[in-house]
Order: sequence, then C-alpha cells, then structure tokens
Amino acid sequence: MKQTVVKLIYVLIVISSVLGLLTSYVALLLGFAFVLVFENPFERYNRRAIPLLLKISVVGLGFGMFINETLQTTKEGFGLTVFTILLTLGLGIALTKIFKIDLKLGHLITSGTAICGGSAIAAISPIIKANNKTISMALVIVFLLNSIALFLFPVLGHYFQLTQEQFGLWCAVAIHDTSSVVGATIDYGDEALRIATTVKLSRTLWIIPLSIASLFVFKSPKKGVKFPLFILAFIAAIVTNSYQLIPLEMSSFIVVCAKRLLIVTLFLVGTTIAIKDIKNTGSKPLWLGIVLWLFISVFSFFYIVYWS
Repeated sequence: MKQTVVKLIYVLIVISSVLGLLTSYVALLLGFAFVLVFENPFERYNRRAIPLLLKISVVGLGFGMFINETLQTTKEGFGLTVFTILLTLGLGIALTKIFKIDLKLGHLITSGTAICGGSAIAAISPIIKANNKTISMALVIVFLLNSIALFLFPVLGHYFQLTQEQFGLWCAVAIHDTSSVVGATIDYGDEALRIATTVKLSRTLWIIPLSIASLFVFKSPKKGVKFPLFILAFIAAIVTNSYQLIPLEMSSFIVVCAKRLLIVTLFLVGTTIAIKDIKNTGSKPLWLGIVLWLFISVFSFFYIVYWS
C-alpha cells in the first residue's frame, strides 16, 4: 500500500511537470526532497531515462532558435561573448585542476557558467558520459547561483544606474540560464529585454563548438571519437526553424514540449541527489561555481561600463 502511494506521488509530480505547473528549480528541489522522504520506486529506469531525455530536450530547444537573429548582435556583444566564454573556460579548466575536482564535474560547472546554465549541462553531459550524480551536482550549483543572480542583478543595475543597453548586455553574459536572463530584464525595460535575449541566444549557439571540443577532450582511448548524433539533430532543428521549413506554430509547440520535458528530467535528476554524495563531493565544486560566476560578472561589468 505504501509503495503504491509513493509511486502515485512520483507520477503526480511528473504530470505536474508535463503540464507546466512546476519551474525547473522547483522540480529539481522536489526530486531531492522526494528521495529524502521516500525510496525512489523507479531508480533503475531513471538512470536510463535521464541521458535520453536530456538529448531529446536539447534537440527540441533548437526549434526555438534562429541563426540570423542570434548572429545579428552588435560587434560589442559578439566580442564580449567570445572573450568571456574563452576566459571562463580557461579559468574553469585551471581551477578544476588546482582544486583537484573531478574533471567531468568541473567541466559541466564551467560549461554551464560560460554559456547557458542548464542547457549547456544538458548538452555536454551525454557527450562526456557524465553519471547522474555528477550531472545533479553541476545543476544544483549552477541553479543556486542562477537564482541569486535573478534577484541581485536588477538591484545592482539600478544602484549603478546602468542604461538598458548596458544592463541587458550584462545580464546576457553573467546570468546562467535564458529564463532568468528574461526574468531579470523584463521589468528593467523593453530595450534591456531585447538586447539580453538576443545576446543570450547567440551565446547558446556556442553549445555546438563546445560539444565538439568536449568530444575530443573526453574521448575514450579504446573507442576513439564518435560524434553524438543528437548534436547534429540540434543543428538541424535550428536550421529548420531559421528557414521556416515547418510552421511557426509547430516549432513553438515543440519548444514548449521540450522545456516541459526538461523540467521532468530535472525532477528525475533531483531524485539522484543524496546527502552523502554532497558530503563526499565537498565544498570545492561550489567554490568553483562561485569563483567562475563572480569572475564573469565582475569582468563583464567593468568591460561594459568602463571599457566599451
């Protein structure tokens, strides 16, 4: 009887995610809370489902991206994008070795900070064959810092009297996930929202070259390099949407489904988080995330306000 109730609660949370009743953060926290109270009734299925659902979600999100729109950013935005991504990746690699953090965990935290949070982690993790615990830790750290940025950046923007253009560009570079970038800029002004969204989408395209680079860095000596087909599907989705090969309504529907599927996946990921794993991992991965986030935030702020 108890097992039936546990399964019912699990299924209800999944259904709530599918219906769009939960945010990504809430879904992840519910997954974590679920395994604190109950034993996961579908643990063996989770391990198989998470990598597959992550790939499907990433491909689906590609139907919401436009090549022309994302590439038509200002020269300032493009230069800052390239500069901060390369610097953050380089710093992340160095700090991962200095802190002696697991290479895959360090790479996921660095990728999520440098490009676009959960979406980058979702795309990179299957390529480097990260296990569910590693994915969970990376997502928790990135989402935690992302949530802080969502509330902190508008306050700082008004305090330093940033223009809408400056604030939009800063948010696009220094806030992890696109949803939080939109949330931070939507009340700041229409121009801030437009710039932030455009520049953030251009950063998202960097998932493709980073995925290819990750493929070679984490290749198996025995199996060599095998290009992940879902990245090709992701590129095909972007091209399909950019040239309107399918109706816009259908593309929009696919993106909505992909976002909700990603929320379901985050709940599943949350159920793989255990207190003992957090203790065993230690505080170093969190410090890596904090240092990288502070670096990209402070550097981009001074670049935008004083150097551009």
